[in-house]
Amino acid sequence: MRRPPVRFASLDRRTLLTGAAALGLSATAAGCGSSEPAIDENGRVRLRLVIGDPASAELGGFYQALATGLYEKRGLNVQLVRPGFGQDVPRALASGHAELGLAADSFTPLRLVEEEAPVKAVAAFFQKSPRALISPPEASPRPGQPVSSAAPLRIQVAEGDRETLWPWYQTISDLTDDQLADYDLEAFIRDPSALILGHVTREPVLIPDAGGEPPTSRLLFDDGFAAYGALVLAPTAFARDNDEALRAFIAASVEGWAAYIEGNPDPAHALIRRANRSMTSDHLEQARDALRDAAIVTGDDPASTPLGTMSADRWRTFYESASEAGVFPAGLDWQQAFTTDYLSPAADPAPAP
Repeated sequence: MRRPPVRFASLDRRTLLTGAAALGLSATAAGCGSSEPAIDENGRVRLRLVIGDPASAELGGFYQALATGLYEKRGLNVQLVRPGFGQDVPRALASGHAELGLAADSFTPLRLVEEEAPVKAVAAFFQKSPRALISPPEASPRPGQPVSSAAPLRIQVAEGDRETLWPWYQTISDLTDDQLADYDLEAFIRDPSALILGHVTREPVLIPDAGGEPPTSRLLFDDGFAAYGALVLAPTAFARDNDEALRAFIAASVEGWAAYIEGNPDPAHALIRRANRSMTSDHLEQARDALRDAAIVTGDDPASTPLGTMSADRWRTFYESASEAGVFPAGLDWQQAFTTDYLSPAADPAPAP
């Protein structure tokens, strides 16, 4: 019996814009007042981070910080939550379902700027996006070598990527809309001419598990995709009124990601598997290895790029490439998408217990 295709949740443009508009209205109403999180029975500040996808290795550093008490040491009660029914990350922030949100890449904060929603990215825990071109074994072009529309290729692109990542990819390839295909791993396995715009942490794990040969993957970063990943979003009012708690959250998350990538990931993996019972230990280990091998979290020069950091140059480069692809209008105030005000050159040590 043919199994249904494996799919991952992603935001399409209409959904994201609706959430952005709701966030704008909510923040406008709250902008003149305060935006304070709750305090739990132990005097810790409760912060809910809303995540769009199920628990996985791509959230490993946050789960590591939870599992090892790094948030508690800084006076925080952090919870990772999913959006409520009919919601996405922007809607969850707008409705008060969470204080912070997680964006998969730089498209989301820029889209929020376009909709005048008062929210910014305050940290980026992936210095490289894990987005990758997934190809049959030995079939991937070299970095900088365009994929030609003359070849009999079909490229699978998830619905939520068709108005963002796909237009960007077309600027570096020669592929046309006629070559688009639905995301379906079994179809990829059957078709030697298929490609996927996927993730280095996902398809290389899932395809062999589904009976296919291990595919070739190449980071889009190597082709100039300058997006950050795992971006923490904070509404302006919340960041303004909770400077100390936000800094503490980022500092503990930095420690969590460092421990997850360089140390023992078992504490995080135990929590991830509890939150997502379809995730196996083998999948988690392989995905973590992919994060490490590709320097997704640390970047290629970790000595000069602290975890979580962002730069205006990277944001400008990404915006210009996305604007050239028609994803965003010319003249958008891209600098409103992020702030580094809550990042420190080095995280202060947690208070002694």
